[in-house]
This record gives sequence, structure tokens and C-alpha cells, in this order.
Amino acid sequence: MKTLLITRPIADAVIAQARDLFDVTVLETGAMDEAAAGQALQDYDAILPTLGDAFTANAFAAAGENPRCKMLGNFGVGYNHIDVAAAKQAGVQVSNTPDVLTDATADIAMTLLLATARRAGEGERFVRSGQWGGFSPKGQLGTHVTGKTVGIIGMGRIGQAIARRCHFGFGMQVVFFNRSAKSVDFPATQMPTLNDTMSAADFVVVATPGGAATTHLIDAAAIGAMKPSGIFVNISRGEVVDEPALIAALQAGLIAGAGLDVYENEPHVPDDLKALEQCVLLPHLGSATFETRQAMGQMALDNIIAWSKGDVPPQLV
Repeated sequence: MKTLLITRPIADAVIAQARDLFDVTVLETGAMDEAAAGQALQDYDAILPTLGDAFTANAFAAAGENPRCKMLGNFGVGYNHIDVAAAKQAGVQVSNTPDVLTDATADIAMTLLLATARRAGEGERFVRSGQWGGFSPKGQLGTHVTGKTVGIIGMGRIGQAIARRCHFGFGMQVVFFNRSAKSVDFPATQMPTLNDTMSAADFVVVATPGGAATTHLIDAAAIGAMKPSGIFVNISRGEVVDEPALIAALQAGLIAGAGLDVYENEPHVPDDLKALEQCVLLPHLGSATFETRQAMGQMALDNIIAWSKGDVPPQLV
């Protein structure tokens, strides 16, 4: 029986199915560093990793030219924590879990957009603190959402799902930036540059993949292109945003607020960011629904099962 390492506890039903097919080890120790990842590549036939597990080039180098592990069935659509080129060179296949988390992640983007615009985080803290003294005509005024312009950075599956919610649900005008030409089946305008999109939008939502190509894509210049009344939302990957530049812009009042589900050095969230009242901060909840996490686990396992049978994993990257 092949050995399978599951690096974080996932849905019980998925683990039960895995145990019927593999000799399964489930870790409960948090994200794997490079040393642990390199050792795991030597110790197991297949691994089901997720965000934060450092399957870097160094980890593959530590595992040697022909590691025991031949399959990484990643739990997550993003796989920037896996060096796919190094995996391929080592003869290790890599899969991911696209599609199943699109709606859940788009929903969390809308949660952040609305909560930041309407100052829901501040309001909730205000009530809990006992400071609220009742309705005031000028109390905690926020920003209207309906009819405004949203700028989507990255018009893939998730970006399109967010754009549809904004357009059809809130009558918003949609502009977007994408590294390649993109046609969509709803009203939306592709802008020529990133900064053009940032400057045209009342709300900016980042939905790009992570990885070297997009690291600090949202830098000080891009943030500086936003309107002073603009609100920034990131549900992609933390490293896509130059976090110190975002904090500086918020502290200086260059933009009105931010809603974040991801951070540059998770799980660390800078104290300067936590101190900003105009921010809504969530603990990476993008795919966090029972249904979505169950489906993600099942898809990751299905890819590993396909590999174990000698078939091509359906979501091979």
C-alpha cells in the first residue's frame, strides 16, 4: 500500500476514504518548512499539501535527484508554495483544486468590499466596546457601493465571479486589468495598464494568482494611482501586495480603506496594519465554507488516486 502524507487535517470523510486506499499520516503541526518538506519528499509516496508548506527548490534539492514522493496533490487553487519546475525536474507531478472555491472566494471578496465601504468592522467593535450611544445622522458614515466602479486585477475564474456579483448585484461599472487579452460575457472594460485600472476604480479587488510573476504587482505606484476615496481589497495572495507600501498609504490617508483576507507573511499580520481602524482584516477565509473545503479535499485526493492508478491527474498543473 502506498504511503500518503496529509499535511493538515481536512474533511473527515476525505481522510476516511484516503485511509481505505493508502497508508495515511495526517500532521497537525502547521505549515511545513523547507527541511520538513524535503524530508517528507523522501519518506512518502504521495503528499497532500496546502498553503504554507514550503516545497521549494531547496526542499527538492534536499530530497535528492529521485525522491520517493512522485505526487503532490495540492489542497488549494494557488500553488505558489510549490516550485513546480523543481518538482518536474525531480519527476514529481503536481495538481491543484481549481473551480471548487471560485464562488466562496468571490463571496468573501464581496464581504470585504461591503464591510470596508460601510465601516462594518469599526461599527462592530464600537457596539462591543459599549461606546455606541444610539443613532446619529452623521455617525460612522461609509461609502455607497451601488452604481460605483470596481476595478478587478486579474480576470480569471475568481475575478470574473467577483465582477459578475458587482455588476449584476450592485449595478457597478466594471473595469479590469489582465496580463493577456480577456473577453467576458458581461459588460466590462479591459484597461491598458494596471495603474489605469487603479485610478479609474472606486473599489479595487485583487484576484491574481500568486508567484514570482505577481510578487509586489501592487506596489507604491499602483496604490498611489488610486483615488483618495478608493477602497482596496485583496483576496489573492499576500505577496502580490507591497504590504509596507499599503500600510503607508493608509496611514497617510492616500486611500480610504482596505479589506484584506491574505497577508504577505502569513500568519503574521503587522501591528501597524491591525491598528488601522479603516481596515477589515480576515484570517484567510476565502474558501472557508464546509462545502468548499470538503470539495477541495475530495478533488486533491481524487488527483492522488488517479496518479496511484497510473492515470493522468485531472487537475495536473
